[in-house]
Amino acid sequence: MLERIKVLHHACVRLEGSITIYVDPYELKTAPHDADLILVTHGHYDHDSPEDIQKVAGAGSTLVVPASEGQRTDFTGETLVTIAPGEAKELKGVTIRAVAAYNKMKPFHPKRKGWVGYVIELDGIRYYIAGDTDDTPEARAVSCDVAVLPVGGTYTMNAKAAAQLANALRPKAAVPYHYGSVVGSEKDAREFIALLDPAIEGKLLPEE
Repeated sequence: MLERIKVLHHACVRLEGSITIYVDPYELKTAPHDADLILVTHGHYDHDSPEDIQKVAGAGSTLVVPASEGQRTDFTGETLVTIAPGEAKELKGVTIRAVAAYNKMKPFHPKRKGWVGYVIELDGIRYYIAGDTDDTPEARAVSCDVAVLPVGGTYTMNAKAAAQLANALRPKAAVPYHYGSVVGSEKDAREFIALLDPAIEGKLLPEE
């Protein structure tokens, strides 16, 4: 279930299968230029990094961004696609659906911005890459096999809240991310895993 997913750094996720997908590439150590799809959750520097997007982009890459981030000059790949919360699109044979990602009581990620997480259905597995969000009604409505949830606190959920969301979603597996760089530590990630329902496989996927 988890052999095709990697957390490369902070909130950067790579999915490998019939196509290669990156979500929020940031501070990458190499430039593989192997992305079929590049998904950006929102406009903060540690999620929307033009330099790192170019490291993974190839001649045929498609970049997907929230509609509010659609005015760009940095992407030179084949296609730029915008998406709004609640919207679903099929790209390169893969279905992606944008899920609203926002803070309920904090000012860092207001709902009005239209920022997102993604449910990505790749080779029969549904991955939920939550983005910078709290435990929201939209997040709780997600159906997924693998949930990748932020645990660092401050700007997002902390480990306890993320585990509560995972236990409500009941995926087959759950992976913590968004820690160890800007905020949070491996201690938060391990706390998240310890609080998961025993029926959910929890695993750290550290950067390589």
